[in-house]
Amino acid sequence: MPDPTPAPAHAKAIARYVHVSPQKARLVIDLIRGLKAEDALHLLRFTRKRIATDVAKLLQSAIANATDRGELDVDALVVTRAFVNEGPRRKGPRPAPMGRAYRVQHRSSHIEIHLGERPGAAALSRRVQAPGAPPAKRKPAGAATKRKSAPRPRPAPRGAASKSAKSAPTRAAKPKGGSKNKGGE
Repeated sequence: MPDPTPAPAHAKAIARYVHVSPQKARLVIDLIRGLKAEDALHLLRFTRKRIATDVAKLLQSAIANATDRGELDVDALVVTRAFVNEGPRRKGPRPAPMGRAYRVQHRSSHIEIHLGERPGAAALSRRVQAPGAPPAKRKPAGAATKRKSAPRPRPAPRGAASKSAKSAPTRAAKPKGGSKNKGGE
């Protein structure tokens, strides 16, 4: 028997073999995860990372895929999933002293972005309230939120206990300063 609830519509775009390390690409991808598509594009435009332009092109491709399908409202698109997988590494030599060679690894990444509609996006865009319904309750401005626990005490630095237990011999204080004049003035 088929499932009566249809799967939520989504669009995706994948960029494979991008010449950037996955660690650097994840820094940019983590910025846009969960944002509206329009806000994510704006954020990527002003992000000062080389991979940000490639991620922006990939996001625009995902938006184009969503409009081609026609099932999604472009104004309500949200980055639902975004992740970076490691691609193959290209290994090669790097010159080293005395005729030797070091090994260098050129990393690559596979970047994937999924877009979907925010749940209840249609209801949010209309902001229509049923006639005769009571107004929505809001939290008072001064309402207390979840209390934070007291900060944990910081552990003592390593070796601090052993130094305090030992009695260090006392030394006479040396005069500070490197005066060339041996007369003291």
